[in-house]
Amino acid sequence: MAGEYKRLSKDTAAVLMVDHQSGLVSLVQDFSPGEFKNNVLALADLAKYFKLPVILSTSFENGPNGPLVPELKEMLPDAPLIARPGQINAWDNDDFAAAIKKTGRKQLIIAGIVTEVCVAFPALSAIAAGYEVFVVTDASGTFNEVTRYAAWARMAAAGAQMMSWFSVACELHRDWRNDVEGLGKLLSDHIPAYRNLMTSYVARK
Repeated sequence: MAGEYKRLSKDTAAVLMVDHQSGLVSLVQDFSPGEFKNNVLALADLAKYFKLPVILSTSFENGPNGPLVPELKEMLPDAPLIARPGQINAWDNDDFAAAIKKTGRKQLIIAGIVTEVCVAFPALSAIAAGYEVFVVTDASGTFNEVTRYAAWARMAAAGAQMMSWFSVACELHRDWRNDVEGLGKLLSDHIPAYRNLMTSYVARK
């Protein structure tokens, strides 16, 4: 149904982090380097906090794309890492597709580099396969805003939802009363202004 609110659930969602590689990071020009790194690590952090299955993937590591950025593997040591030998669309890799199926989840939270290829191609493939797709816009990067908006429009037209990591965290959490300090720490670790808010909150207790 068009316009239906499909809400993320920590019980049905998995996270796909596609091609956050040392070489490809240099292509990201629609965010500053520090901002983009923070957003990517925030997504990894929220996946850990909500205990979501995570699948990491890289493309052509032995070429110019380079290896997975080390912080992700350090943060998510138990997440399967699918090193694709050449497939540009991660969905075309049998191991990647099998890892997703193994999670048993039907909602896929996707981020990667670059947005119009490494994010859009598997996102569109997942939608065609019957999954609900949520693209983390600020943990995905590309050459410029023109290509970014074209990619967002293409995915949204196919049914993907565009979200920020902050909105993903809040939608998964549902209710502050579930864990004020836990969510507050997650947000504070990646949004400096939120640390001030939580400091004020703790001081009043």
